[in-house]
Amino acid sequence: MNAKEAKERIDALREEIKRHDELYHRQASPEISDFDYDRLKRELADLEEAHPEIASEDSPSMSVGDDRASGFKSYTHRLPMQSLDNTYSKDEFFAFVERVEKALEIQELPFVVEPKIDGVAVSVTYDNGKLTRAVTRGNGIEGDDITKNALFIEELPRELKGKDVPRTIEIRGEIFMKNEEFDRINAERREAELEPFMNPRNLAAGTVKMLDRKEVAKRKLNVVLYGLGYCEPRVVDSQSEYQDRLKRWGVPLVEKYWKVRGADGAWNAIEALDEMRERFAYPTDGAVIKIDALDYQSELGATSKAPRWAIAYKFAAEQAETILEGITIQVGRTGALTPVAELKPVILAGTTVSRATLHNQEEMARKDVRIGDSVIVEKAGEIIPAVIRVLIEKRPADSAPFTFPVKCPECETPVIKVDGEVALRCLNANCPAQVRGRLEHFASRQCMDIEGLGIAVVQQLVDRGLVSTIADIYQLKFEDLTDLEKFAEKSARNLVEAIERSKTKELWRLLHGLGIPQVGASAAKDLANAFRSIAALRGADLDTLVALDGVGEKTALGIIAFFENEANTAVIDQLFDLGMNPLAPEKLDEGEALLAGKIFVITGTLPNMKRDEAKAIIESKGGKVSGSVSKKTDFLLAGESAGSKLAKAEKLGVEVIGEKELLGML
Repeated sequence: MNAKEAKERIDALREEIKRHDELYHRQASPEISDFDYDRLKRELADLEEAHPEIASEDSPSMSVGDDRASGFKSYTHRLPMQSLDNTYSKDEFFAFVERVEKALEIQELPFVVEPKIDGVAVSVTYDNGKLTRAVTRGNGIEGDDITKNALFIEELPRELKGKDVPRTIEIRGEIFMKNEEFDRINAERREAELEPFMNPRNLAAGTVKMLDRKEVAKRKLNVVLYGLGYCEPRVVDSQSEYQDRLKRWGVPLVEKYWKVRGADGAWNAIEALDEMRERFAYPTDGAVIKIDALDYQSELGATSKAPRWAIAYKFAAEQAETILEGITIQVGRTGALTPVAELKPVILAGTTVSRATLHNQEEMARKDVRIGDSVIVEKAGEIIPAVIRVLIEKRPADSAPFTFPVKCPECETPVIKVDGEVALRCLNANCPAQVRGRLEHFASRQCMDIEGLGIAVVQQLVDRGLVSTIADIYQLKFEDLTDLEKFAEKSARNLVEAIERSKTKELWRLLHGLGIPQVGASAAKDLANAFRSIAALRGADLDTLVALDGVGEKTALGIIAFFENEANTAVIDQLFDLGMNPLAPEKLDEGEALLAGKIFVITGTLPNMKRDEAKAIIESKGGKVSGSVSKKTDFLLAGESAGSKLAKAEKLGVEVIGEKELLGML
């Protein structure tokens, strides 16, 4: 490559990397994997080293990126908050060890090996033991002050324990989100026909930068702290000693670290970490290897973006190659068109994968995904398998670009792109797919729980023109059902009775089933407890709704818009005309609210009741049921085969009870 070609490639790489930095650090929406991003930066650094005349101090190869966003105040780190150099190669790791041992003239250096958490870097400042500030990495020199959002993290100590704390210390670490919380949030988004988040890291990054504090409070973030920033006076001489001190101070730590000597000892620790990392509470994508002694760290110093005394070894992402056999366009209950990749089944991360979301039209076009392509599917932290890239070199000669439909595949209505949205939408409210989606949601176990009214039955009812709104369900007659395929008289009678019983189900089930934007099961329960009737909720104004715990402005505006829609209110009025009489939450007196204010978590298989039944009992007596164990949990109701939640409860000192003890409380 001559100088002209090198300059053109360097300029192109700098622009491409800057774009990916913006997507990753500021928008929390990366388009490429960490491996592909690191490959681009490595290529740029190599070219700049080979052509120093083209080097630039503001090149992205010399920086850690910049996650600062509008709406947050900047704060200068007392000690720069750098990134780490990465390697995916065992040979490169051993070369790093050889390099630092040669520089220090010491053989078999002491190292500490720690899990590399795939989260959002944060620096937490404690002055005289009290938490005063939480700041993101930013550009390494200045970061965003996210203290108000960080205070929602339950395990983040507001005050360090003990009397041996320094006057001022910056403790560095990672904010992350557990997979179970990620699953919960995505389940609610799918219910609301919103695009699910890609992975826990992206969701955590987006959450810490939200200006809506109520929305932050609805999402459970976690933190683990392990790094040493500015410290006055100095209180430790090594990283391993620092870990012990953090434990005494009551700080959430990495679950395990290794104190080793030399390259072989460090490599053995890396392999041990790789074997056990799936059991950790946080997503781990590699190992961080640091020289243990702080004096040695100071002697080696740092480059403009990374310390010379540490390196991150990244584990290979779980990937598989397969064939994209087809692309299906699904229409949801709100009219959103979602492309789905139909894959030749392949084993990935221990499960058989045959489908993967393609997200939207823009993402498909960017990757140039075509039917018949060989594709790489990856599951590295992502809960939903992702098509990472297309193997263009294996593309069939007769390949043609995929044409996204201009009309709804269900009803032929022209689709449009709504301002501010990525997805295309069918705006025909009578579209069969949307009608089916609304009916299936309404009748589901999470909503009105109408047994017998499943997907296949709903499909037949819509196809035969027997139902088009949820109110039509309550006008079905016995003879309408006996004509359905695979429906005998007994099945028809059972469904008629189930529909009739649903008229007096709990109010929150009706609120959830109506499909109000942003209102999942949890929000529906909060609204039912606050308003106790549909009529009261219909009359609520913005200030009243926003004042409720767990209801942000976006949700409040969605509720108001839903009840301002005449078609929606007409269906609701019709429901009540047909005998809908939802059960309002009981106002428990002091003697009945036996579990008021108590938070339970349920895990394992109970001997005599289902978990949903136990949840209903707890809530009927004023208690709350959470999906995850925390310091706020009062009781863990544990049955047979209790897993990680039991271990977490025991670690936090949460009282563990069985079904017998629960009933005894009542």
